[in-house]
Amino acid sequence: MTILFVVAILVFLIVVHELGHFALAKLFKVKVEEFGIGYPPRAFRLGVVNGTEYTLNWIPFGGFVRLLGENADAPKEKGSFATAPRYVQALILVAGVTMNLVAGWALFAGALYAGIPHAVAPEDSHGQARLVVSAVIPGSPAGASDMIPGDEILSVADSASGEEALLTPEHVIDFVRARGGKPIEIRTLRGADEIETTIYPAHSVIATEANRPAVGLGLVLVENDPLPLWEAMRVAMPMTIDKLVVVVDGLVGIFRNALSGAPALEGIVGPVGLVGVVGEASQHGIGTILAHAGFISINLVIVNLLPIPALDGGRIFLLGLESIIRRDAPRIIVAGLNSIGIVAIIVLMITVTYNDIVRLFV
Repeated sequence: MTILFVVAILVFLIVVHELGHFALAKLFKVKVEEFGIGYPPRAFRLGVVNGTEYTLNWIPFGGFVRLLGENADAPKEKGSFATAPRYVQALILVAGVTMNLVAGWALFAGALYAGIPHAVAPEDSHGQARLVVSAVIPGSPAGASDMIPGDEILSVADSASGEEALLTPEHVIDFVRARGGKPIEIRTLRGADEIETTIYPAHSVIATEANRPAVGLGLVLVENDPLPLWEAMRVAMPMTIDKLVVVVDGLVGIFRNALSGAPALEGIVGPVGLVGVVGEASQHGIGTILAHAGFISINLVIVNLLPIPALDGGRIFLLGLESIIRRDAPRIIVAGLNSIGIVAIIVLMITVTYNDIVRLFV
């Protein structure tokens, strides 16, 4: 069932991406020769509508759009991608990632509507909010403990008097502020395990508030209650932007590690790894599955915009160069770059899949 979930997510997101190319090509009168679900070899033809052949193919991991004159060595003819103005070509290419961006937002909205953990203000709580660790400052009293982001705070108590703080971020901050240097007992929940930790609030933990005792924890109230549809759609917008930033930061970190000689691909999850991720998400309901699908869609946005030959970003980059030099790039060079890009993508997928399989046995 988990494998079917993964296949369904990948097919949906890639078909949505290709629908973006398809819609803009149709809008600008560029002939779409084939719209395929899955990858060749072909299983059977679904039909032909307005000159476009619709097919179902045997490899069920996505889909594709075949445009007239799309290949670098294709002859130029009326209605082809190659003869369209460069701005039209760029719009057709950008439409794919735009659809993935919209799909990511829609999936996040659906996740919030179905119900996933989300931050709430104390006044907006419906009485079911949980206090959760959102960050741990390195080198702080909390950083020296075993507490990690995601831990749920069950209680915060004065070790001497037994007095407990109300479980809201503001009350816990005030509670800690009044007990500099005194032991505080913090009880947390991680998975099914309860953990008790004694922490001594210290000064200079927060650089901008050196005189205020603190333990170095970021705290947030979290609820799982479903949001109304319009509220879910509104909250999903900043959520989508936040995930875009997370993915970009992750890619920058990968390149930085690669340049410094550190392992660059160990944190990347491929199709095999997605089975485990989605399998774990499925235990927490449909909302969590939709949120993971939304995050995958956002990943596709950023990855496809990378200036790598054979990806949309590489083709857009080439169009930009052609616009600057005011002529088409030599076809043999374009074809060679695309071949290099395809080989690089295949090698990357093999490497990532190998890492996924190794992690299964570690």
